[in-house]
This record gives sequence, structure tokens and C-alpha cells, in this order.
Amino acid sequence: MSEIRVLLVDDHPVVRDGIRTMIEADPNITVVGEVGSGRQALAAVAELAPDIMLLDMEMPDMSGVEVARQLHQQRSAVRILALSAYDDSGYIRSLLSNGAAGYLTKDEAPDFIIEAIQGIWRGQEGWLSRRVAARLTMMTRDGDQEEYGLTPREMQVLKSMVSANTNQ
Repeated sequence: MSEIRVLLVDDHPVVRDGIRTMIEADPNITVVGEVGSGRQALAAVAELAPDIMLLDMEMPDMSGVEVARQLHQQRSAVRILALSAYDDSGYIRSLLSNGAAGYLTKDEAPDFIIEAIQGIWRGQEGWLSRRVAARLTMMTRDGDQEEYGLTPREMQVLKSMVSANTNQ
């Protein structure tokens, strides 16, 4: 197996350190860069040409979804693996529709994250955490608020209004 070049994108340095230590335990994986913002991620992809980007969703300047959207529009060759604390249906749907090869939650086992990186590098898609797979199953089975054109926040406000609560 050749070297798998990975870019880490997370706004928390301690998280990046932990992920780097974990994935570089595999001799075929090399972290070629670490950045803490979406804008830095876009620049690093252009400069470093990583094979895979591990992408967080919540960052101060630009969301992971927006990073993925821009890379998808640019037809970038980098493969995206979301690694997030959130299993929000909006994030999942947006990431996958913008070309992400997988969506894992940060509570996933280290071996599974490494396996996902290797699989994505080999061209596999659909790497999902159990929580994410369960969320997608519920969205498919029960219907999803996004099919009505509402964002998660709009749905939250609507539910509050129905319950006679304020949106404060």
C-alpha cells in the first residue's frame, strides 16, 4: 500500500493532536497538514494536494459544509471524510450531497476511523458511524424536515411556536 496523505481540519488543536497521533500509528498514513479553519482548509488542499481530508463541521469562519461545497464545485480530487461531534441530519445530508465519502462521529473507535481512511483511499464510499447510519435510517423511514424546505433552526422555531413558546 502506498502512503495515504491526510489533511486534518478542526478548530481545536488538542483534537488535531489526538487524531494525528491515532492515525499515524498506521505506517501507511501520513498527516501532511493541520489547519483550524475552513479558509485555511481550502488553501491547504490547493497547496498540499492531500488524498483525504478529515473535516470538522463547526469552525469559526466557515462550516465544514461550506468547505465541502466549495471543493465539490471546484471538482477537487481530495476525498472528504467528515469527523464531527454532531450527527445533525442537515450536516449529514449536505456533506454527502457535496461529495463526502463518509461521515463519522468523534466517538467512533480509532480502528474504524483508520479503516475508513484506508477504504476511502481505495475508492470506497458510504463510511458512516453507527449513530449517523441510525439518523439516516430515521430520516428515510420517518421523513425529514428538510423535505419541506426547512432548515433545522427553522424547524426548531416552528416547533416552539406550535408549543406556544417564544423563539428566544
